[in-house]
Amino acid sequence: MKGQSSISSFFSKSAEKPPKPKQNPNANFKQLSYLEMLERRQEKPIQFSQLQHKFSLPGAPSSSVEGLPSDLPEAQAIKTPLGNRERSLVAENEDSPLHALQKTPFKTPPNKGVIEFDSDKCSGVQRKRELYAYEKTFEDRLLAVQNDVAADFDWPDTPAVQPFVPRNKRILEDNSEVTRCQELLPASDPNKRRKLIEVLGEDGLEHGGAWEKSKSKFEFLDPSVIRDAKLRRPSDPLYDKRTLHIPKDVLDKMSASQKQYWTTKCQYMDTILFFKVGKFYELYEVDAEIGQKEFDWKMIISGVGKCRQVGVPESGIEEAILKLLERGYKVGRMEQLETTEQAKAKRGSTATVQRELVHISTPSTAIHENLKAEAVHLLALKEETFDRANDCSVAFGFAFVDAAACQFFVGSMSDDSSRSALGALLMQVSPRELLYEIGGLSKETQKALKKYTSLGSVALELTALQPGLDFTDSSAVFKLIQSKGYLKGSGTTSWYAAIESTTHENLVSSALGGLVIHLHRMKLDDDLLCNGAVCPYQVYKGSLRLDGQTLSNLEIFNNNANGSDEGTLFKYLDHCTTSFGKRLLRRWICHPLRNVQDINYRLDAVEELISRPEIAVCISERLRKLPDLERLVARIRGSAGTLSAGLGPLVGPKKIKQRVKTLAAAVKGLRDGMDLLKVLHIGDQDGPPKTHLLWETSTMRNTIQLNQILDQIELIIEEKLPFDVKFPKQDKDLGEDGVESLNSIENLFTQEIAHWSRIVDATSCIDVLVAFARSANSSNGTTCRPVLVSVQENDSILDGGKKVSILSMKGLWHPYGMGGQGSQPVPNDIELGNERAYGCPRAMLLTGPNMGGKSTLLRATCLAVIMAQLGCYVPCESCILSPADVIFTRLGASDRIMSGESTFLVECMEAASVLRYATPYSLVVLDELGRGTSTFDGYAIAYAVFRHLVETKDCRLLFATHYHPLTKEFASHPCVRLMHMSCSFEAKSTCVDYTGVSNSQSEKAITTDNSLNLDFFDTERHLVFLYKLRSGASPESYGLQVALLAGMPRSLVKAAFDASQVMKSWLSSSFDSSEQRAEFSTLHEQWLRTVLATPDDKSLHNNLDFTAEDAYDNLLCVWHELQNFSQQSAKP
Repeated sequence: MKGQSSISSFFSKSAEKPPKPKQNPNANFKQLSYLEMLERRQEKPIQFSQLQHKFSLPGAPSSSVEGLPSDLPEAQAIKTPLGNRERSLVAENEDSPLHALQKTPFKTPPNKGVIEFDSDKCSGVQRKRELYAYEKTFEDRLLAVQNDVAADFDWPDTPAVQPFVPRNKRILEDNSEVTRCQELLPASDPNKRRKLIEVLGEDGLEHGGAWEKSKSKFEFLDPSVIRDAKLRRPSDPLYDKRTLHIPKDVLDKMSASQKQYWTTKCQYMDTILFFKVGKFYELYEVDAEIGQKEFDWKMIISGVGKCRQVGVPESGIEEAILKLLERGYKVGRMEQLETTEQAKAKRGSTATVQRELVHISTPSTAIHENLKAEAVHLLALKEETFDRANDCSVAFGFAFVDAAACQFFVGSMSDDSSRSALGALLMQVSPRELLYEIGGLSKETQKALKKYTSLGSVALELTALQPGLDFTDSSAVFKLIQSKGYLKGSGTTSWYAAIESTTHENLVSSALGGLVIHLHRMKLDDDLLCNGAVCPYQVYKGSLRLDGQTLSNLEIFNNNANGSDEGTLFKYLDHCTTSFGKRLLRRWICHPLRNVQDINYRLDAVEELISRPEIAVCISERLRKLPDLERLVARIRGSAGTLSAGLGPLVGPKKIKQRVKTLAAAVKGLRDGMDLLKVLHIGDQDGPPKTHLLWETSTMRNTIQLNQILDQIELIIEEKLPFDVKFPKQDKDLGEDGVESLNSIENLFTQEIAHWSRIVDATSCIDVLVAFARSANSSNGTTCRPVLVSVQENDSILDGGKKVSILSMKGLWHPYGMGGQGSQPVPNDIELGNERAYGCPRAMLLTGPNMGGKSTLLRATCLAVIMAQLGCYVPCESCILSPADVIFTRLGASDRIMSGESTFLVECMEAASVLRYATPYSLVVLDELGRGTSTFDGYAIAYAVFRHLVETKDCRLLFATHYHPLTKEFASHPCVRLMHMSCSFEAKSTCVDYTGVSNSQSEKAITTDNSLNLDFFDTERHLVFLYKLRSGASPESYGLQVALLAGMPRSLVKAAFDASQVMKSWLSSSFDSSEQRAEFSTLHEQWLRTVLATPDDKSLHNNLDFTAEDAYDNLLCVWHELQNFSQQSAKP
């Protein structure tokens, strides 16, 4: 008892506990107590009976510590947080402060006594106080070491205190930290490495201790030995990364819980699998690594079979799944189908709780998750290549699904080597995931996928499926759907009728089969497959054709800067209030109308909404109250009659509650939608709507019957289900008795699904029309209603017996591309063809300075045509046009390095598509064709393409170029109009405008004042862009002035100016057609030679493919030239 009395006397003198030393705030180290160090040393809990030692305490004369282990490595157990895992740090460098601490003998301060005690007879509080005496002395020495170590190693803070770091940066930092820590371990000396790992303990390093033991249990996951379910290695072309082979002997050694997990996981290696254990959801092994990386969850050795695991409580599982879906992961949940008590009562005390994979959520098949307004699609693609007349032709069959709307679409299309139709499909559908057959896509198709999927803001996931198993023939698909009872929402045979309506039935059937098998694997039978509806889909369904390249060039849905919707036509027109209205707007933009009557119906409705703003405001207010009716109605239709009582007591009530909430929200939303249509149909003080579309859309039939059905549904919910429709967010438990009642309600609801769908369609249509009216009212410039002129065969406009398509716009401005004169748009006039003027040119050859606004004008023209055919007001003062069948664009300069395609190859491919498919009703826009190669080759390509489109295709053409000799060649062509974007040189007090009314005047303006040109670089004059379209050709592109604006050295630009003058003098003598023959070009000479050629001159006729019709055309051209020449000569 001597020790006890000594301890009592000591603590009676020291009433206050000695204060701990002040720690360095920069040191992020956790100190270990003496007890913890002993536990690490012996790798087992320490009993107090082992601690019968003598401790040095204040007041004793002894200067030694008796009874302590002599080889205690005090400094070797400093515990340091490393990323999200704590690792021990051991310094091997002799200069390290840790090394110095190990070599220093441990001595107690002077005048400190030695107190002996028996630990077994001491109370817990006394033992802690006595141990503190030693810890206090050790902490003083340890703190100094920590300060030195903190200066040498800049370890990050723990996740709880460190600021938010983006995921990619966090991964890089974690990897760098692992590397730095591993560098401290000597790899050359195995014995030293083993000793260090023993000191660090089982939780020390990922590659040592318990981590290594855990890895050894799952050798089948090692990349060096991993195989799929068919024993194929990753090097095999048919390797299926979705599956995993687990040896039978390994599986037999697993416990019942392990077998539950791994027998499911081996079939879903592409899915993060949450395993329900009590009140927690756990992730194991490879999934645990993802959980740790994405959420910084603490990884431990525990769980199923003592493997690496992380976990999340029941309350946080929904949030975790949503975050994983946002980051592109597939997530599944293995739920408990019974409680532990139920399992023991059924199968004995040793029974294992039954678990089953009941649901898989993916970014492309989200149904119940918090979805955004835009539709999410999963696309399956099947390709077949043909060789027709040495021209590579390809056919595609496709099937895609909008899971949230429970809607399937099937179709087929033919395409060429440019894959423009495939690009249109990808831009229209914008899939989140694409299913394809392994080895089933050609290289050209793979290049197109890389090109078009890189344009959006969301990455496309490519999923390879097994040939012959996932993509089967049509007979196997038919048997599969019939045997499983899938796609009943389309009726008995309508899904097959949708396939029969396509051109390539076998390809479409195979694509639909691959899609159905994939959805079945994702456990979506009840929610999607059973009652899914199938509709045919046409990429160009009788509408204005916008291929993938045009949608990209015009930035219809995504801009080319960052892939977002800022600065796009969709963003400009998107004034929709409801989510389903936004989705309808996107579908309308993908398929603008061609029928003049249908376009005028929309324009009439928009005009009435603009003239009656009270109705538009009232509609907008009521639209804000509506939920996403389209998805609610589709969700009820898709899940009707699929709920069974066999889901178990833990899963069944959740599904029942979810469906009741959906049904209640749909009932309330449909009532509000019907009230909105009623208000619109009645109208205001001016009466009901007067336009055809608004009247037909707002007309409701069987209103009384529909209201009675909604009343009946509400009554059944209130009486048979403990749920209040007025408060759909309340959380009440629903028993298994609710299954039958809920199924009866859903069946009653789906009997009138056609009427509910009509309410949704009418409401979304009104939402889009109101958005068109709001966009016209909120525009920054003048807008007008376009006048559509039909060019059908019965009422065509004639010009010398030919059908004429016109485009006449006054005061055209870019709807959302502000620039030039501050924030105000610069209006311009465009005229291609004229219904009143005979022989008006339908081709414009556009020149002007760099950055002068040529591309903006071209884009504005195309956007105005699209907006007009959508049925909304266009950004100009007046607009008269014939509906276009196709819009072709070749804008900008871009290569496809990843696809092995140069800038010039891309230009030629786009031009080839124009030459192949353009018609007299098309609108073609070509910007700087031929600039990707040498000057003469590029000029030759531009000349040949332009002349072919003008004289053969006779389409509406806007051709922008910097090849100024083209203006000489086509200066007097009767079908070509020369125009340019004007600019001026601005000095301190004067502004000299070089833009003239005609080509000859503008040429004189730039050539007669040579002194001004030579002295330009010595003055303060600078180039000013006017962004105004004027008649005539621009004599220069002013590239040197733009170079000065870009910041190039003035001396360098002056040298380039001198060199350009020399080159111009050289070309003037050899390029006669462009510099010396403006009055009568080589094109005119060729026409005349063709007409005057004798019948014996076969070589000339053969080279020109000369026919009698060509002779008449050439005579007409020569007559026009002579007439123009005589008119110019007659002028004074």
